[in-house]
Amino acid sequence: MAKKDEFPGWHGTTIIGVRKGGSVVIAGDGQVSLGQTVIKGTARKVRRLSPGGSDVICGFAGSTADAFTLLERLEKKLEATPGQLARASVELAKDWRTDKYLQKLEAMLIVSDGKELLVITGAGDVLEPEHDVTAIGSGGNYALAAGRAMMDTDKTAEEVARAAMAIAADICVYTNGNLTVETVG
Repeated sequence: MAKKDEFPGWHGTTIIGVRKGGSVVIAGDGQVSLGQTVIKGTARKVRRLSPGGSDVICGFAGSTADAFTLLERLEKKLEATPGQLARASVELAKDWRTDKYLQKLEAMLIVSDGKELLVITGAGDVLEPEHDVTAIGSGGNYALAAGRAMMDTDKTAEEVARAAMAIAADICVYTNGNLTVETVG
């Protein structure tokens, strides 16, 4: 069996979150790669959660199984703290940081309820972007730069997200143009 650092690793996610004009959009590409091989081009890495009747959208980068574990935990936290996305996110981040099982999970999340836009990491971070744009994954920095450059234009949140993802897909070999887009707010 190969050592973890010798394994080519899973790559191939770009997720962007944009808050503009009273709505929040999270968009994600569909590519999953193993090393230099595209395994799947139509993965769905953006989801809508509806715990207790609230509406939360989320996108994930990293291991799919790990991300689903985190999304299930987030949904339980949201059920315990209805309408309090930040509190549920902090509780998830605390568990993720301190629980021996969860510490091994390799994923990141972007979540929004239409008011808040947050990034949750395994390092215990719950981050709110300063410029109403955030991005994660292999092409995240490309999408983030493109999105920030378009925030002062007349484009809607969805138009910014779609255009930024198109730019990231043109630059990052681990990102494609098959998008899943969810809007809240």
